[in-house]
Amino acid sequence: MNSTNPAEVLQALIRCPSVTPAEGGALTTLQALVEPLGFKVERMTASEPGTPDIENLYARLGSEGPHLMFAGHTDVVPVGNEADWSHPPFAAEIADGMLYGRGAVDMKGGIACFVTALARLVEEKGPPKGSVSLLITGDEEGPAVNGTVKLLEWAKDKGEHWDACLVGEPTNPDQLGDMIKIGRRGSISATVTVRGVQGHAAYPHLADNPVRGAVRLADALMHPPFDHGTDNFQPSNLEVTSIDVGNPATNVIPASTSFKFNIRFNDVWTAESVQAEILRRLDEAAAENHLRPGRDPVAYEIVWSERPSHVFLTRNNALIASLSGAIETVTGSTPQLSTTGGTSDARFIKDYCPVVEFGLVGQTMHMVDERVAVEDLETLTRIYKTFIEQWFANANA
Repeated sequence: MNSTNPAEVLQALIRCPSVTPAEGGALTTLQALVEPLGFKVERMTASEPGTPDIENLYARLGSEGPHLMFAGHTDVVPVGNEADWSHPPFAAEIADGMLYGRGAVDMKGGIACFVTALARLVEEKGPPKGSVSLLITGDEEGPAVNGTVKLLEWAKDKGEHWDACLVGEPTNPDQLGDMIKIGRRGSISATVTVRGVQGHAAYPHLADNPVRGAVRLADALMHPPFDHGTDNFQPSNLEVTSIDVGNPATNVIPASTSFKFNIRFNDVWTAESVQAEILRRLDEAAAENHLRPGRDPVAYEIVWSERPSHVFLTRNNALIASLSGAIETVTGSTPQLSTTGGTSDARFIKDYCPVVEFGLVGQTMHMVDERVAVEDLETLTRIYKTFIEQWFANANA
């Protein structure tokens, strides 16, 4: 394959069925692509009880600073019903200027464009004056336990240090050049269980309906708003995502009910302070008890699920300016600097170096017929190449 052609590189990666947690040949393909460019490639497998083992890849070109990292993932989400696809999800077929396949946008396309950009740069001018590394995980779409977190720790323990990072996630809502992600809101999830007393629906005085308490607690978490947003972030938002009783009978008051929620919080809060506010609201609502007059406060338990994702904002002007300038040079567009959307592996990388995200248009990610315009692959490759040149020029100035 031609390592300077982003469509060919992406086709090779898509044809590796790397649905989390399977490596599927994707890291092996990537290794074969970058070793001829001069990269030293290392593979590491991370493990943890109760989770699948994950293969990861770390590659470095150069041995001196400044050091730029590109981070991404080769794992992809399941294809769903393959019969619904107009082109086989791992065939990487091109039709009417569109390249189809699982991972085309999220995010094998970004990896293909960055590798191609480096290949062109090395071919035209030689390696950058410094180092470029690739930090590629196979666990971003899964539990994110044995991927980027452990790969970063492993690399740091080997003496690696980075000055900046670009994550190739699909950040653009409509067209290339729309948006750079310079931060992300924090995220916390939990399950609240309310205990009651089972009984006959016709004799509520002999029972204690936990649904009444759960409804009041859930309402207290959703209203009033946690805040009204900041200069850099949207308002914090909490969503109740499920309410479960497990009761098939209509004439039986259940013994317990539970609900799950997720909050995306901005820089008004830390993970600790927003958790404290949630507990304050729950305790206050439990004591109010207006749906259960005359009874003791609602008895509830809360279990925080998974480690929280912390809010962060990148303020590294040199990194942001290099990427913004590259986008403007190639597309003529001035990108919006945004913190919208969900979480990404940037939430882990921010503890090691300044990090921003920029990749393809994300309209078809995780969908049937995920696809990318071949023209966009070429444009993103040119943006990445220009960015690499500008970042190293600024860092070496």
